[in-house]
Amino acid sequence: MRSKARRGAAALAALMAIGLGLTACSGAPAASVALPTQVDAELPGETVDQLRGAVDQAVQASGATGAIVGVWVPWSGTWVAGVGTTEPEGAGTEVTTDMSFRIADVTRAMTCDVLYELADEGTVDLGDSITEHVPSVPNLADDPGDITLQQLCDGTSGLGESWSTAAGAVYTTPAREWHPRELAAYGLAQDRQAPGMTYRDSDVAYLMLGQALENASGHGAAALFDEYVFGPGGLQQTTLPGDAAAVPSTTSSYLPGYVSFQADRDAGCVAPTDFSELSASVGFTDSGVVSTIGDLGRYGQILAANSVAEKDNGRFDHNLPVNPDSDTWFQYGGGAFQAGTLLGQQGSIPGYAASVWADPVTGMSVAVVLNNSASGGGIAGLLGRELAAIASKAPAASGQTQPEFGLPWTAESMHQAIADSAICPIG
Repeated sequence: MRSKARRGAAALAALMAIGLGLTACSGAPAASVALPTQVDAELPGETVDQLRGAVDQAVQASGATGAIVGVWVPWSGTWVAGVGTTEPEGAGTEVTTDMSFRIADVTRAMTCDVLYELADEGTVDLGDSITEHVPSVPNLADDPGDITLQQLCDGTSGLGESWSTAAGAVYTTPAREWHPRELAAYGLAQDRQAPGMTYRDSDVAYLMLGQALENASGHGAAALFDEYVFGPGGLQQTTLPGDAAAVPSTTSSYLPGYVSFQADRDAGCVAPTDFSELSASVGFTDSGVVSTIGDLGRYGQILAANSVAEKDNGRFDHNLPVNPDSDTWFQYGGGAFQAGTLLGQQGSIPGYAASVWADPVTGMSVAVVLNNSASGGGIAGLLGRELAAIASKAPAASGQTQPEFGLPWTAESMHQAIADSAICPIG
């Protein structure tokens, strides 16, 4: 891999120059975005009470024993907290903010980061066919059409998803080491849609994209992430682990991860199954990355800021609605969701549901993980947007100015959506 300074490294240097000092979230938005300095203060007590109330409800609704959350509001303050305990029914220890966890589908945005960096270097072209780099799946060049690397990143490949079929095998043997093509095969067997036309949630797309990037570069996915994402972004606590089954961190504390199967839900979500120890090959370049709340918040800010600073690469200029019949402000492209002005990701992997959202103009960012994946990434995504709505109304600290800033949803609407999506009792 080339050692020349890349866009990510330039972004990090530029950020340091403009002094964006978000607590636990300083680092690397894009070079040309002059975001305001994070005020060195805690968020007001009233705002924190609202934020904690939102997290408490989501923890109960999802069956989680706890959560880790970070909210950074440049003009007002910060709130980074562990909520709940590491075991059901209040047992175990209190959740702390230094615990590692799996960030699930946020990995997808990172895989697209690598794609665009390799395209910038000329190692691949965004319009390359997947079969050019993964020749073992030649049927992808057949009807309904060839699939490009950019379409894999955009969620417009038309490919199906593997998880609904593979879940049983993963839950039964969480230590099993999977080859990406073996997992992808479950989704490749499903009917394909015409590529480039509509958004379709597909883990297969990111598994295949990871394989293509490995083959094109001659380097493993973990090394690519280190070179193009973690290193330049200063994400010192973020890794793509190897295939051997392990807990999220073997060198520091970690947040245990659970799944509430139907029997546990019927019993009131009091005895979820522990899936902390898992082979990262289950997620690979779709959902396999491990991180901490500080690094996750930092990455969200990098992603959002780069969406503005790097418009010339076209990564986020062709987003499509997630659901054409629903909210038009909720779109997808370039490996990330666009929710109003916010850019982010959400999703789940056995044991964890996570989301991160950031506004490229104001610099506001939120990140959260719930340690039960039974509800998928839906509740975590709704919670992230509820936190963002609360944070957007935070009053300015002394000497600061509250920006003109609005979102196309309210905290109340997201709160109700979480209640409606609950899989476990809300007390």
